[in-house]
Amino acid sequence: MTWLEWLGKGVLSGAIVVTASEIAKKSTVFGALLVSLPFISIISIIWLYNDTKDTAKVADFSEGILWLVLPSLLLFMVLPYLLRRDWSFEAALALGIFATIIAYVIGVYLAQQYGGLSA
Repeated sequence: MTWLEWLGKGVLSGAIVVTASEIAKKSTVFGALLVSLPFISIISIIWLYNDTKDTAKVADFSEGILWLVLPSLLLFMVLPYLLRRDWSFEAALALGIFATIIAYVIGVYLAQQYGGLSA
């Protein structure tokens, strides 16, 4: 892969994040909708297939995303819960991230044990 392809991928990924945050300033619902769409997953799946032409690898990657989306949801439960109970943003985010990391460790273990996914 050339540096120009890397740059293009980075610019596109960054543009999605910037767009979502700018939309969220005006409408939290539409900003959340944009972020909740699996743009990065879809783009990554397309790039993986384009780079490898390996459908088995794409299937494994897609299944891995499924297994690991579930632990990521913990952040979106913990963060608003703590913020609405007057925790500081930094403390609520830190605890949410910590809880999510623990959930990811458990999720990776379960995916490897029961989902047939390899590291």
